[in-house]
Amino acid sequence: MISLKQLNYALAVEQTLHFKKAADLCAVSQSALSAAIAELEIQLDVQIFERDNKKVMVTPLGAQVLQKARAIKLELDELYVLARNQKTPLNYPMSIGVIPTIGPYLLPKVLPAVREQYPDFQMTIVEEQSHILVEKVRTGELDTAILALPYAVEGLHAFEFWEEDFYVVTHCQHALAEKTQICGDELRHHNLLLLKDGHCLRDHALAACKIQATESNHSLAGTSLYTLIQMVAGKMGTTLVPQMAIPDLLPENSELNVIPLDEASPHRKIAFITRLNYIGVNNIELLKNLFRRQLEGLSIKET
Repeated sequence: MISLKQLNYALAVEQTLHFKKAADLCAVSQSALSAAIAELEIQLDVQIFERDNKKVMVTPLGAQVLQKARAIKLELDELYVLARNQKTPLNYPMSIGVIPTIGPYLLPKVLPAVREQYPDFQMTIVEEQSHILVEKVRTGELDTAILALPYAVEGLHAFEFWEEDFYVVTHCQHALAEKTQICGDELRHHNLLLLKDGHCLRDHALAACKIQATESNHSLAGTSLYTLIQMVAGKMGTTLVPQMAIPDLLPENSELNVIPLDEASPHRKIAFITRLNYIGVNNIELLKNLFRRQLEGLSIKET
C-alpha cells in the first residue's frame, strides 16, 4: 500500500530535483528515501523520475502522479487542522506569506499581540512577491498569504482587514514640498521614483495617481521602499509610500516632507488570501480581527 511517507519523499525530490537534498529536507538517509521512492514506482508501475549522476527530471506521467500526491497531502494536512481547531484556536502551526512592501511594517505592529494572546501559536513567515505567494497558496505550500489588493486572486478567498492611502514623500527643498495635498496629475511633471517591475506597490501607486506605466517619466527604480526614501533624501525625485510604512521609514526631524495624495481613497487594501476549501478559516478570522485592532491606532504626522 502506498504510504504518505512515500508521497512526501517524492514531493521533496520534485521540489529539489536532487535526491541528497530531498533526503536532507526530509531528515532521512538518501538510501532510505531512494528505496521508498523506488518502491512507490514499483507499486504504481510508473517511472516518476528520470535520474543519472548529474540530474533528476520528472517524467510526464510522474508529473501527474505528483500533482495527485500534492492534493492528497493537502487534504490530510487540512484534516489535522480541522481536528485541532475543534480544541483551541491557533494551536496548529500555520505558514503565512507576506509581500516585502507589507511585512517589515505590519509584522512588528501585530506579532507582539499575537504572541501575548496565543503564546503557543507557531507561525512560519515567508516573504515573496505577490505572484509567487498566490501560487504557493494555491498549491498548499502556504496556508495563507497577506497581499495588497487589488490583485488577481481568482479562485481564492480574500479576507480584508485594512485599507490605507499613499503619501507623497519629497525633499523639503523640492518644488512640491510646501503643498498640503498633491494630486496624481502634478506628479506627472516630476521624477516619480517607484519600485521595479514585479512589485504590486508600483502598480497600485500608478493606479492611485491615474498614471499609465507608459506615460510615467521616472527613469530610476528602487528594490525596496527604504531605497526609494534614500533616493528622495538624495534629491533624486519624489516617491509614494503607503501609510503603514511611514512611521518606520521616516525619522522625525528629517529633511523629508510627507504630503497626502489627493486621489480617491483608499489607495490599496490589505487582505489574507486562502484557498476556497481551507479548513482553518476560523483562524484566519481571528488573525484578521487581531491585526485590524492593532492597526487602528496608526496615525501619520505630516510635515
